[in-house]
Amino acid sequence: MITLKGENIYLRALEPEDLEFIHTIENDETIWEISNTMTPYSKYLIKQYLEQAHKDIFEVKQLRLVISSYKGESLGMIDLFDFDFKNGRAGVGILVKETNNRGKGYGKEALKLLTDYSFTHLGLHQLYCNISEENEASIKLFTNQGFEKIGLKKDWIDINGSYKNEYLFQLINN
Repeated sequence: MITLKGENIYLRALEPEDLEFIHTIENDETIWEISNTMTPYSKYLIKQYLEQAHKDIFEVKQLRLVISSYKGESLGMIDLFDFDFKNGRAGVGILVKETNNRGKGYGKEALKLLTDYSFTHLGLHQLYCNISEENEASIKLFTNQGFEKIGLKKDWIDINGSYKNEYLFQLINN
């Protein structure tokens, strides 16, 4: 089995050609709540980011991969962030773009591939994620992949002056 290839999708490294795709996602205000973004990103900044994307996860403490169909369509992104080698953990973030791509199992397959990669190739002991209390689709996705809800952070996220709770989920590699 090739680690980052699944039945319907595969995970690939960022390429310079992903500039428009990433620019569109990073500047979609409807998902800023998820990414804690408050301002738009310029193509210049994203281009600079892409020029550094080849760096090792041990150096930059993150890994962003594109979720791709075998037809070559970019379906979304999945990230490892706050990579902590000493303590064997990292955060996970995932976004499947456009609602017509959601509910087809792409996120589930991508999360499974990244989880397997994290535990087998990176030697991580655990993964965690933060999910808004109202994001039922993400709660279901991570729960179905074995992540356990371990805490509630009250009034954690300010969304237009209204504070929202956020859950902390964790998956330990046994």
